[in-house]
Amino acid sequence: MKYSLLSASTSTKATDCLVLGVWTKNKLTAQAAAVDKLLNGEINRIVGSGDVTGKIGDSLFMHPMTGNAKRILLVGCGDEGALDARNYRKVINATIKAILKSTAKDAVLALAELPLKDRDPAWAITLLVQECDNCTYQYDHTKSKKKPAHALKAIAITTPADANRKAMTEALKAGESIAVGVSAAKELGNLPGNICTPTYLADTAVKLAGQYKSLTTKVLNEKQMEKLGMGSLLSVSAGSKEEAKLIVIEYKGAVKTESKPYVLVGKGITFDTGGISLKPGLGMDEMKYDMCGAASVIGTMTAVAELGLAINVIGVIAAAENMPSGKATKPGDIVTSMSGQTIEILNTDAEGRLVLCDALTYVERFKPKTVIDIATLTGAAVATFGDQTSALLSSHQPLADELLGISQQTLDFVWQLPLWEEYQSLLDSNFADIANIGGPRAGTITAACFLSRFTKKYHWAHLDIAGTAWLSGAQKGATGRPVPLLVEYLRRQKA
Repeated sequence: MKYSLLSASTSTKATDCLVLGVWTKNKLTAQAAAVDKLLNGEINRIVGSGDVTGKIGDSLFMHPMTGNAKRILLVGCGDEGALDARNYRKVINATIKAILKSTAKDAVLALAELPLKDRDPAWAITLLVQECDNCTYQYDHTKSKKKPAHALKAIAITTPADANRKAMTEALKAGESIAVGVSAAKELGNLPGNICTPTYLADTAVKLAGQYKSLTTKVLNEKQMEKLGMGSLLSVSAGSKEEAKLIVIEYKGAVKTESKPYVLVGKGITFDTGGISLKPGLGMDEMKYDMCGAASVIGTMTAVAELGLAINVIGVIAAAENMPSGKATKPGDIVTSMSGQTIEILNTDAEGRLVLCDALTYVERFKPKTVIDIATLTGAAVATFGDQTSALLSSHQPLADELLGISQQTLDFVWQLPLWEEYQSLLDSNFADIANIGGPRAGTITAACFLSRFTKKYHWAHLDIAGTAWLSGAQKGATGRPVPLLVEYLRRQKA
């Protein structure tokens, strides 16, 4: 999709589709009222007829007799003065879905000018671009017949007359970059496990570094990880013919190259059978999404490179396939992590934390400013938050507070759970330093407690995205979350 900003009057731009907002109670938005004057009250007559109610997302096409727009889409924006960020997102989604059903090849959207009670126009532009890309994304990588391309190819976004042009341009660039990152994460997540293997993820990261001069990629194989003492990570891949990979993507954007980096660590289990602790067969196909943490790291690094942020960022991906076989790790086995801590593996289906803990130890060498790990880690997170909110746990409250605030700003929601010392005893083992599960209760918390044992040397936060990384049912597919949250966090940091 090609995006542009339009500061001229919406009525003077020739377009296949002009999008205007309508309030409830037959009230036109300022932009709609201006166009209505040029159309001799045609919009007011249609709104007055009751064919478009003004309720959030309600829409109606009209074909004006005069003017430069072949068609006008009237979109309900709710009560005047009450439009907030969440409902604005609904307006955008309804708009794009309606346009895609038409034959319009381009559109002018007079929606970023709408007065939002809790956001500014720059935010409105950034979100608008993200949501447009979200609605137009199509997966057909593994289909013999590709889906027809959308007719819609270009969107012009009108800006307020008094808007700062530089700020609007930066907002557009941010939206485009985040959208590229989200799409990259979606595409990786949606690929099947027989294509998207640990090696495929590594090759994708290498190609990414070839695409952006600011990125470099290093891939560690199993022999190299064995020399580093990564017995925990390697215990997960033991039952698979697919070799595990530790993927390190470095972005250098700070003026001072020695500036400490911000580090992202992604869980990359490209398929999770549960290992010897085999999962139920029903729904196991969705375990191809168990690498969505890794996908979000690649997506975020893509967006960071697109934006050219003036900081250093490192993305680390612990990639493996968890399979049952004669060589697979068994319940009761004890392994030694890179940190030297021994782990009793009570359940081989709690494998995400086993690959993450060695990756979290590995990143100590970078002396990071902060570390955020992203993982589809626990079913308990799904039970707690559904598909709306990611779980957040952290050993550093200022970092947690920042992520909470940014999640509200971006609408990529997270919510914090406690990481209290009282939960640590649930991981006690009679035979090792720590057990890899803590029993049936507080599963999301005890998983984070496990990871916290390997993060003592830096400020760390954990995002459990098991409920938000993909959708099931008719809308099955990867969401690309939490790329918007991570990118906005990094945009606010300094070298």
